[in-house]
Amino acid sequence: MRFDLTDLRLFIHVVEAGSLTAGAERSHITLASASQRVRGMEDALGSPLLTRHAQGVRPTEAGRTLLHHARVVLQQMERLRGELGEYGQGLKGHVRFMCGTSALTEHLPEVLSRFLAQHPRISVDLEERPSPDTVDALRAGLCDIGIVSDAIDSEGLECHPFRRDDLVLVMPRGHALAGRRRVKLAEVVDNEFVGLPADTALQQLLTGHVRALGKHLAYRVRVRNFEAVCRMVEYGIGVGIVPQTAAERCARSMKIARASLADAWAERTLMACVRSSEDLPINARRMLEHLIAPVEEIRKK
Repeated sequence: MRFDLTDLRLFIHVVEAGSLTAGAERSHITLASASQRVRGMEDALGSPLLTRHAQGVRPTEAGRTLLHHARVVLQQMERLRGELGEYGQGLKGHVRFMCGTSALTEHLPEVLSRFLAQHPRISVDLEERPSPDTVDALRAGLCDIGIVSDAIDSEGLECHPFRRDDLVLVMPRGHALAGRRRVKLAEVVDNEFVGLPADTALQQLLTGHVRALGKHLAYRVRVRNFEAVCRMVEYGIGVGIVPQTAAERCARSMKIARASLADAWAERTLMACVRSSEDLPINARRMLEHLIAPVEEIRKK
């Protein structure tokens, strides 16, 4: 049984895309070549790796076993490439990273800028995803590092505290609740809201908790970032829910009031998670060490 790296990478792409055609496109090879390679793997194994159906393909039990080992092999190759890069001049490290809206906008820019300045030959593929999706991707080997809420089930992963990230309600200063220090979501769920686009990780989190109350939020406007949310709130368009760090920053220049959300899910610590730090490629391991270093230590570097 002899599978080369192109075979393994192709098989991963096919399974992830759920389609031989899409997998071939991701692998930058023709559909005919992709079909021939998959058939060759199945012939070598003596067992089907994929089941074909109207919507595409799904891995068989043998296919799922191959998928797991293919990801492990390619991760090891990435680790080898990163470590050999210490001795060469042309190689470049690559780290696959997933996180939610708050980490992406509030906590990572400064940390990443310092890390990348120290490691000019490392690039980062950064994707915004809700915490449940990030955890699934980590377990499946689809990313190296993920930043997730500590409220998410991260069993089987190695997790380290990254940053405190409580969510707060922002209101116009004249709002009826503006004098409160703590407010429950149920108390404001019937207000008109300013929010982020529906596909952002934070918005998906809020939608889930609102549905648990048997409600839905009425949005007067959706904007692209936390500063815009706070600006719209300042002008009385609605209320909003943003990370405490964003609310504190905006409150310095905007006429807004703040109240902590008293719901347990809103009191969060963001965790930097990996499958195993020992098995990370060297560049991803360096990034993890940088992420979980104390803030003061990072700023000194």
